[in-house]
Amino acid sequence: MIKIGITGNIGSGKSIVEDILIKKGFKTLCADRISHDAFENNEIIKKQIYEIFKTNDRHEIGNIIFKDKKKKRELEDILHPVIKKIIEAEFKNSNEDKIFVFVPLLFEAKYEDIFDKIILVSANEKLRLQRIIKRNNYEKEHALNRIKSQMSEDKKIDKCDFILKNEGSFQDLEKNLEKILGKI
Repeated sequence: MIKIGITGNIGSGKSIVEDILIKKGFKTLCADRISHDAFENNEIIKKQIYEIFKTNDRHEIGNIIFKDKKKKRELEDILHPVIKKIIEAEFKNSNEDKIFVFVPLLFEAKYEDIFDKIILVSANEKLRLQRIIKRNNYEKEHALNRIKSQMSEDKKIDKCDFILKNEGSFQDLEKNLEKILGKI
């Protein structure tokens, strides 16, 4: 099995790439969904999070962590080991030839060692800002806080095997993805 990590900063288009791969019949996992599931359904994690934030409301916690790096790190210290364990269990139990795992914070969480190949979905910051303001109805300042909370694309590029540009049309994205899939 080839284990492919797909990363990219907020607003880069990871969800669209995942939709394309699913339509092509590939197995995908999403670290954000794993995180949300753990956040909502794991009582131990809920308790740990509540002890730090005095709430379990994801929206309130989001507002805190994108302004407070220390609190963000505390949340990540709870969630990242759980997410990694679930991903590794999926690898162990899967019969797929290839499995694509979407991990926005792949390098920040230090997950690179569990993947055979890493793809970065890339888009310039101005475009990503426009996308997340439109998609999430965020104020510009909140959207920028989210962008700035992640490692820059420039630092990620050298760590990736493939760069998937997503600054053009859907057809361009699909075509570029096909080229990468042909090389894996």
